[in-house]
Amino acid sequence: MDLAFLHPLYEHPGPWASVYVDTSRHTEATPHERELTATAMARELASQGADEETCRAVRQALDELRHSPEPHGRALFARAGEVVLDPPLTRSPDGDRAHWAPLPHTAPLLELAGEDPVCVVAYIDRKGAAFELRTGLGREDAGSVTGRTWPLHRTSTADWSERHFQLKVENTWEHNAAEIADALTVCQEETQADLLVLVGDDRERRAVRERLPERLHSLVAEAPHGNGSRLLDEDVERARREHVRQRAERELERFLAARAPDADGRAGAVEGVPALVEAAREHRIDELLLRPDGPDAHREVWIGEDPDQIAVRRTELTALGEQNSWSARADDALIRSAVATGAAALSVTPTEQEGPVGGLGALLRWA
Repeated sequence: MDLAFLHPLYEHPGPWASVYVDTSRHTEATPHERELTATAMARELASQGADEETCRAVRQALDELRHSPEPHGRALFARAGEVVLDPPLTRSPDGDRAHWAPLPHTAPLLELAGEDPVCVVAYIDRKGAAFELRTGLGREDAGSVTGRTWPLHRTSTADWSERHFQLKVENTWEHNAAEIADALTVCQEETQADLLVLVGDDRERRAVRERLPERLHSLVAEAPHGNGSRLLDEDVERARREHVRQRAERELERFLAARAPDADGRAGAVEGVPALVEAAREHRIDELLLRPDGPDAHREVWIGEDPDQIAVRRTELTALGEQNSWSARADDALIRSAVATGAAALSVTPTEQEGPVGGLGALLRWA
C-alpha cells in the first residue's frame, strides 16, 4: 500500500482523533440512528480526553455521512477542531471505533482501505475489444480496438476452396488477437492497471493472452461471462481480491526468504519491535508488514516530534537529545516513519506460512 496519502496527518502535532465507522447499513438506518452513531463516537472521544472542538468536528463530519453513498465505511482523522483526512474504506470495519492518542491510529487502514487494484476489463470478440477501467470509485470507458471484419466465420464444407477460406479466417482471428493484445498493452501502460481481466470465449481469451508481453502475464485473469452480466461483476471483484491476496503472499515469501542472513551475516528483513525501531531510525524500512492481530502491534514505544525519533524506552530518546516524548502504539509509530521515508506497508494474514514474529516485520532497503 502506497502511504503517500497519509502525509497530511504528519504535518501537524497531535493529539489526534481517529474514527472508523461502518456505513454499509446506512441505507437501512434511520436519520436518528445515524445521529446516534455520530453522538456516540464524539462522546467516546471526549471520554478519552479529546477537546470539545475536535469532538464537535467529528460529530459534524459523521452526521454529514448520511448524504454519502459509501458502500463500506469511512475513516476520520481530526485534530484542533478540524477533520484533516477522511478516506473511504474498501472493507467495512468490525463495528464503529474511536481513538484519541498522540498519533493518528492509521494501522487499520492497511486492512480496511488497503490495496484497491486498478483493473482493465477487456471484452473480447472476433472483431475487436472494448476496454473498461474499474477502480474503487467506479468504472469508465477506456477505449476500444477494431480489427479486420472479414472473413470471420468458418464454413461447414470441406473442399479445397473452403479449406483455403478457413485458413483466411484463422489469419483474421490471429491478426485481430494481435491488435487487441497491442492495444491492451498500451491501455495498461497508460492506466498503470494492476490487473487485466479478459472476457470472452475460451479461444479468444487464450489468443489474446498468448500475444501479450511476458511481463503482463502475471496480471491477467479471465472470465467467460458477457458484458452487462451481474455474474461478471462478481468475477471481476473476485479477481481483484485474488490479486491482492496473491501479492500479499508473494511479499510474505520475500520477507521469509530475506530474513535469513547471507554469507556475510546480513539479513534483508527484520522482525520484532526493537529491530524495527532501529531500522526506522536509520530510514532502512522499504516495506512494512503488519499482521492485524499481531501482539506487537499495540506494544508501547516512545516517540518524539520527528518521525525518526522513535525508541523502545523513553530514556533512549532522552539520550538522543529529544526533550519531548510521548508513548504510542508500535504499529502507528512505524507507519509514521514509513510515510516520512517513502516506504510502503502491507497487511499480511499468514495461513500456512509463518509470519513476522509478533506480527510486525519489514523488508529493508539495504542489509
